[in-house]
Amino acid sequence: MRRVVRQSKFRHVFGQAVKNDQCYDDIRVSRVTWDSSFCAVNPRFVAIIIEASGGGAFLVLPLHKTGRIDKSYPTVCGHTGPVLDIDWCPHNDQVIASGSEDCTVMVWQIPENGLTLSLTEPVVILEGHSKRVGIVAWHPTARNVLLSAGCDNAIIIWNVGTGEALINLDDMHSDMIYNVSWNRNGSLICTASKDKKVRVIDPRKQEIVAEKEKAHEGARPMRAIFLADGNVFTTGFSRMSERQLALWNPKNMQEPIALHEMDTSNGVLLPFYDPDTSIIYLCGKGDSSIRYFEITDESPYVHYLNTFSSKEPQRGMGYMSKRGLDVNKCEIARFFKLHERKCEPIIMTVPRKQNEAKLDEILKEIKSIKDTICSQDERISKLEQQLAKMVA
Repeated sequence: MRRVVRQSKFRHVFGQAVKNDQCYDDIRVSRVTWDSSFCAVNPRFVAIIIEASGGGAFLVLPLHKTGRIDKSYPTVCGHTGPVLDIDWCPHNDQVIASGSEDCTVMVWQIPENGLTLSLTEPVVILEGHSKRVGIVAWHPTARNVLLSAGCDNAIIIWNVGTGEALINLDDMHSDMIYNVSWNRNGSLICTASKDKKVRVIDPRKQEIVAEKEKAHEGARPMRAIFLADGNVFTTGFSRMSERQLALWNPKNMQEPIALHEMDTSNGVLLPFYDPDTSIIYLCGKGDSSIRYFEITDESPYVHYLNTFSSKEPQRGMGYMSKRGLDVNKCEIARFFKLHERKCEPIIMTVPRKQNEAKLDEILKEIKSIKDTICSQDERISKLEQQLAKMVA
């Protein structure tokens, strides 16, 4: 990756793992061989897919419940096969969807303060896939609309309120779907598939509006996500098994806007995108690092920023929505990294400029002087009253 020294306020973004007592410990993270993130977070809860005997289960923990998690802690456990993917509803922080090897999608209502008993009854069960369901993704803007994709190569868009399938896209993919991403307003989806094609689909018209064969030539799994400007960002492998990232314009997918080789590791790169800062974070399964890049309008379009590294490899990764960040501390992203037995939050911050810090200092000093003046004013007025009484 060509490193270009250029002006960017995100050039110095740095990551920091939290202290041990702020991690979630003693969790048996799922060992299922499936390339999903195994973790979903929102401003209230962290959900983690775990090992479960005789079915599929996931934990839902209130964010503040850090430390060692008791083995008897209640779980969400209504599936009869391992859970493969989970996704929190963007419009209701107590609703989460799960897809499973048992071919069903279930939608759950989590009590306001978290679970006190294991949850076995979903609000709704969505049945329509003939093979395991590996992907669930809520619509970004419409309420009660959920997408699921299965190993039957079908994508179904559901009305969760009625439990009915609104749209069934079962003839567009000839091979396994690796991932599905909504665009910003939910009018299009893009998919990456085992047939090495990236497709942009209009679900209402039920037609493919753009596609690229061999977006990445390697045989290992790809990922494709929409960016805020409508371009598509992909990760995959070259023919020589080098990991690649690429940027595409759906209006002309002949050639990528940018294509970069990264390294020869074999972990699938999971992309997490922040539309506010135009930063993409790449977390490789089995890697011990998070790399981040800024997407801009100027060549080379995908600019390497930095790498956060730690000792332990990651089994999965949760990504906090903007609503859950502490902006007072200049936090611009927060990840929840899954180890074999724990979940560790990692905080990304952008350092304030020196003069901003100085400004803060001056404002604090002004406030303190104002407070002093107010209290002295009160004291003077009391003394004047006392004096008036004495004279009288």
